[in-house]
Amino acid sequence: MYKKILFVCVHNSARSQMAEAFAKKYGGGNVFVESAGLEPGTLNQDVVKVMSERGIDISGNKTKSVFDFFKEGRTYNYVIAVCDKEAAENCPIFPGFSERLHWPFPDPSAATGSEEERLEKVRKIRDEIEDKIKNFLNAVL
Repeated sequence: MYKKILFVCVHNSARSQMAEAFAKKYGGGNVFVESAGLEPGTLNQDVVKVMSERGIDISGNKTKSVFDFFKEGRTYNYVIAVCDKEAAENCPIFPGFSERLHWPFPDPSAATGSEEERLEKVRKIRDEIEDKIKNFLNAVL
């Protein structure tokens, strides 16, 4: 059963990029996956590093606007916000039937400390997102 999934966060720079990459990896040909942000920013370089540790290169990814996707009339089976509740409430309602889900993950850009301390925090978020994606795809595919 082919599913169209959109992951949304504030800047499309970290959480939604990781979720998109893992859904593509584990969903195979059974999913069409995109990610976007409410206010597209710059790709988080700590996220690029920790994803490369999993053999996933997102360094060439661009951040995208969820409102551009909305204006184009794109449709999805699932629109999944991976940011905090307040930001998730600002996501547009996409046309057609889509199930809106909210998976609040900590923001990797808020990680502080030395580079290694930041990377350790971002790895933890990455692993939580990966587990959530695997479980979700097992349930819906």
